[in-house]
Amino acid sequence: MISFPNAKINLGLQVLRKRNDGFHDIETLMFPIGLCDVLEILESNTAESTFKCTGIKIGGSLPASENATAVYANGQHDNLVIKAYQLLKNDLELPPLYIHLHKAIPAGAGLGGGSADSAFALKMLNEIFHLNLKTEQIHTYARRLGSDCAFFIQNKALLATGRGEILHPSPVTLTGYFLYLIKPDVHITTAEAYAWVKPEANVESLTVVLNKPIIEWKHWLKNDFEEPVFRNHPELKDIKDTFYRHNALYASMSGSGSAIYGLFDHEPENIDFPGDCFCWKEWL
Repeated sequence: MISFPNAKINLGLQVLRKRNDGFHDIETLMFPIGLCDVLEILESNTAESTFKCTGIKIGGSLPASENATAVYANGQHDNLVIKAYQLLKNDLELPPLYIHLHKAIPAGAGLGGGSADSAFALKMLNEIFHLNLKTEQIHTYARRLGSDCAFFIQNKALLATGRGEILHPSPVTLTGYFLYLIKPDVHITTAEAYAWVKPEANVESLTVVLNKPIIEWKHWLKNDFEEPVFRNHPELKDIKDTFYRHNALYASMSGSGSAIYGLFDHEPENIDFPGDCFCWKEWL
C-alpha cells in the first residue's frame, strides 16, 4: 500500500503556559497543505523489518539518501514511522514489514512532516492488516507518538489546544487563496524554539482573531515563536517582510519554524529568494 502524508501550516500559534509535565499549553489552527511525502508499507518476506528512506535528508539515526536501507530491531531507531509500527506491534500481532519513506517535506521546518508520516502509518497498518481500530483508538495511539500527530488522523482544518493534541472543529477555509512557502537552509528543533519563547496566557482567543477578515490577520494573528526565532535567525524575518512587500494578505512562520509562508489572492511573480531555499507553491 502507498499513501501520501501531507504537510500542514499553522495559522497563529499562542504559547500560553508551561505545564507540570514539561510541555506547554498552546492554541493554534492547523491547516493541511498539498506538499506530500510518499510512504509505502508492505508485508516483508524476511524475518526482520526493513526501512528504506530516500529524498530529503531528515536527520536522526536513519539516513535519507538514494538506496539508503536499514534493518532494525525494536527500539533502535527514532523515526516516527517505525515508532508507529512498534507501538501497534506491542499491542497487536503484526508481521515484519518493508517500509519505504520518500521525504519531500523538509524537516526542522514546522510543517509536521514526521508527524504526518507516523499518523498515515497508523491508518495504513489498520487498513492493511484489518485491525478494526476505531478512529478514536487511532487518535489515542497518535497522541502517544507526538503532540500534533493526531491532527493528521482527521487531516482537515482544526483548532488545537492542550499540547496540540486536543482538536476542535474549525470553520476556517483558505479555498481560492495562493500559498507560497519558503524554507531556507535553517533547521530549528522544537526544543530550541520552546527554550527561546516566553509564554503569555492573557491573550485574545485565536477563534476570535481567525473570524476577522484575512486582510486584518497581519495585525492580529501572531505566532509566538516568531520574535525569538527571528532574533536568532534574522534571515527568516527578511523572508516574511519580502512576502509583504509583494502584497501578501498574510505571512507567517509555520509552527516553530523555519518555513515561512505567504497567502495571496493572486499568484505572485518575480519574488527573488536565495537559490538554496526550498520552495512550495499551490492554490488552496
